[in-house]
Amino acid sequence: MITCQSLGNYTANADSEDERLYQFLKAKELPVTWQVWDDPNVNWENFDAIIIKSPWDYFDKIDAFYAWLNELESKKCKVLNPVKTLRWNADKLYFKDLEAQDIKVVPTVWLEQGQTFDATCIFEKLKAEKIIVKPRVSGGAKNTFALTKEEAVAKTQTINQLLQQEPFLAQPFLEEIKTQGEWSFIFFNSNYSHTVLKTAKPGDFRVQHFFGGTIHTPEPPAALLQTAEQVVNKFAADCLYARVDGVALQNELVLMELELIEPFLFLSTAEGSLDRYYEALMKLLEQ
Repeated sequence: MITCQSLGNYTANADSEDERLYQFLKAKELPVTWQVWDDPNVNWENFDAIIIKSPWDYFDKIDAFYAWLNELESKKCKVLNPVKTLRWNADKLYFKDLEAQDIKVVPTVWLEQGQTFDATCIFEKLKAEKIIVKPRVSGGAKNTFALTKEEAVAKTQTINQLLQQEPFLAQPFLEEIKTQGEWSFIFFNSNYSHTVLKTAKPGDFRVQHFFGGTIHTPEPPAALLQTAEQVVNKFAADCLYARVDGVALQNELVLMELELIEPFLFLSTAEGSLDRYYEALMKLLEQ
């Protein structure tokens, strides 16, 4: 199972999901071990399968991550989730593929590397009172800004400096994230497992648990779950795990993320989730 050199702040305010999963699989007599994805001393051909779990620093080392995926592919390693899916999912440009399949996603303005950030133009395009600006390859709310137009103008120099290093995107800030929360639907081998609703702490917009967000487990509206299932069937049917993140707008799920690389799976929130993960893993290992 794949991890990274340091889990850092990501484990704050959360149970140790990785340890929970590891001990469960060991109890099932699977010979699992933890390996750091960018450890140069690992011979990846020694493993029957490579389970991607927590490479939570991949977006900080994206070129090295892509090179590692190429290595796994060239050595024909069995990887869960598949290499082609990991490579596709690392860059938010995958939103364009979702839209091409008539999946509703948050409206997005793409900011190429080296481009100049024009706050007025972006606010006009998105018709929003507040926007989110973040890297195209990102995670953990790194370099993510929630800005009014006035704040965006003041932040222009900072964003332009960041744009010299990598491409970004801009999206409207959805107040529903603060008022209702963000849904996460978790699937194993394309079969639905469980749902959580993530809410930000007062005064914040980031729903991640390591930023003080809270986790709830309400019964998801059927229409939202149906949309999540459609997304997984179209884009993650061959995946060990998939997490569909979105917000409900007028009773429809608007996709914010399709997490296929290193999502926290909220395994402690749903009875039987570890069993469902194990069953999905065993089916894929037999293929």
